[in-house]
Amino acid sequence: MSNRTLLSFELATPIEDDRPVYLAGNFCDWYPDLSEFEMEKVSKGKYKFSFSPDKKLPETIEYKYTRGGWDFVELDSYGNSSANRIVSKKQGSIKDFVPFWRQDGSTASVPKLMPKVQVVAEEFAIPQLGKTRAIHILLPHDYDKQTDKRYPVLYMQDAQNLFGEGSGYGNWEIDKRLSLLAKQGKADLIVVAIDHGDKDRFREYSPYTVEKKGKGLGMKYANFIVRTLKPYIDANFRTKPEAQFTGIGGSSMGGLISLYAGLMYPETIGRLMVFSPSLWVSDKIYFDITEFFSPVSSKIYLYGGGKESATMIPGIRRIKETIGSQHWDNSKIDVKLSLDSKGEHSEKRWGQEFSKAVEWLFY
Repeated sequence: MSNRTLLSFELATPIEDDRPVYLAGNFCDWYPDLSEFEMEKVSKGKYKFSFSPDKKLPETIEYKYTRGGWDFVELDSYGNSSANRIVSKKQGSIKDFVPFWRQDGSTASVPKLMPKVQVVAEEFAIPQLGKTRAIHILLPHDYDKQTDKRYPVLYMQDAQNLFGEGSGYGNWEIDKRLSLLAKQGKADLIVVAIDHGDKDRFREYSPYTVEKKGKGLGMKYANFIVRTLKPYIDANFRTKPEAQFTGIGGSSMGGLISLYAGLMYPETIGRLMVFSPSLWVSDKIYFDITEFFSPVSSKIYLYGGGKESATMIPGIRRIKETIGSQHWDNSKIDVKLSLDSKGEHSEKRWGQEFSKAVEWLFY
């Protein structure tokens, strides 16, 4: 009999699911559903597997858990794909935990914890622009059961791409991601989703004049959020209206206008979710940063991907460096940099970052 250490795995998962669990890795060419590596269910949410002592294994084992296919692979606490797990074949007993599983290739969700989506107005007036716009609101799943509880609010751009069926450009799936956060007690948050202006999107989200695109309307749009939309939301929903409980967020041009609005109205907006901002529009954004003054505690979450453009990550770093060069009190402003060298300019990638940003900004 071999005297090698018996390598065994114990898995715990809180998700109720009758499908079997398999171990997949470099020891089986990453096949996700081989019966030889099906784990034994020992109790509800508890599984175990032991390699035969005579099984030839790599010195370093990389592996993941699946529910029978890569469309049903394990996910991390944010609902994102996780890195391969790595152990030594001599490690002995391994204890792992899987919080969520991919469902049919899409983002996981907890149906009973999904936020309640309501239409604030199909044609909400924007007097600053002389236009109307559809506004949706995502309320915590138990909002109606709480009579006195008040919530932070996150105002987000490009509502068409954020939840439900999404759009042709993709979907952040923030409704599903909020349900996963709710499972962890981190979704006591109201999200106000503002439709973009289609052909007027660029100008409305640009605070600056750009040759061949015309005068930017971003200053007026930011004023709309602060002076018109926010007072309406605060008057009609149970919000925490203070700046430290008020956030704004978006990506690309939506990221640029979110950064600009936070810089212009720090007394009103104290939480900024800035993903892949279109910094190429104008270097004036850096001047606006130098003029920024934080009267209350502010937090800024900056994300950028290396596959978006050659200037995205350097530009994101420059924002942080420009803020740091102002020598503000660290207790007044906190900046988090999240950079992904392989990150692409896509709704899917921004959705993966959304939960991390919400957690850091509001919890």
